[in-house]
Amino acid sequence: MRLRTTAATTVLALAVTTVALAGSGSASDAAHPRDEVLVTAFNNVSRSTTWTTTATIPLSFDTFHPQGMVVTKDRIFLSSVEILEPTVRFPTPVNGYDRTPGKGIGHLFVLDRAGKLLKDIRLGEGNKYHPGGIDFDGEKIWVPVAEYRPNSHANVYTVDASTYAVTKVFEANDHIGGVVHDRVTGKVVGNSWGSRRFYTWTDKGVQLDKRLNPSHFIDYQDCQYVATDRALCSGVTGMPQAPGHTGSYELGGLALLDLRTGDIEHEVPFQHWSAAGHVATRNPVDVQANGSHLTVTVAPDDSGEGNGTAILVYEADVTPLS
Repeated sequence: MRLRTTAATTVLALAVTTVALAGSGSASDAAHPRDEVLVTAFNNVSRSTTWTTTATIPLSFDTFHPQGMVVTKDRIFLSSVEILEPTVRFPTPVNGYDRTPGKGIGHLFVLDRAGKLLKDIRLGEGNKYHPGGIDFDGEKIWVPVAEYRPNSHANVYTVDASTYAVTKVFEANDHIGGVVHDRVTGKVVGNSWGSRRFYTWTDKGVQLDKRLNPSHFIDYQDCQYVATDRALCSGVTGMPQAPGHTGSYELGGLALLDLRTGDIEHEVPFQHWSAAGHVATRNPVDVQANGSHLTVTVAPDDSGEGNGTAILVYEADVTPLS
């Protein structure tokens, strides 16, 4: 589905977004002190925090199924998977797989801050066509592209944020649904299907560690590195309705992880909803802080549902928890 954005809507969206997001790029752009501001502010978020929607920016191109987001000073990077042939589950596993590979195309969309499409970068090879959660190290966007099935394989790419040059950095022997790049040590941390496992590699792809996720609150879909040795992750889990009721319930949330230990430092639900009825943290999320003021930017809807994909901006002022 394609949406047409009126000039008035675009101007309004740009104006509101400029107020909401101006003056800073992604949290990953910043030096360590700004990251510590983000950590302090996020640790004061609770279920009682009041979030206000300050911008809604419809995207006027086919976004397919968005996965990850990075917001920089003048660009928005949005990863997405285009499904050409859906996967089909096997009655019993075949060669360790629970489903067929399907077919698709991996995209990294480059937008200006008003949501205009500037570049469509295609990523992946063979059965690896599913981009996941992405991260920015100040120069490059880190993007995993995996098979669209658990316990499979993935490539990890970097895309130069200025030239858009693509580099395949290494291959991983699992479905990697998201990565963060430690700007201090150079290590790369990625999570598996449903974020049940975490891996640590060197920036050349040598595996250093593998551990289980200690939290079963949500499945992480998109994470951003936060100095030092932390990641701020967002995600969703599907919860069944009460007996006798149909459908399911999406529980969304945010979590701050210690990348050295795997421990969860702080986690909270984020129960705000899109036009298509999805929880806001379903897939792409970017979080920034300006002092005690937090800005959460999301894109939960696919292009083929509801009103199509829109970038939503939420803001909140937080105070120390007591």
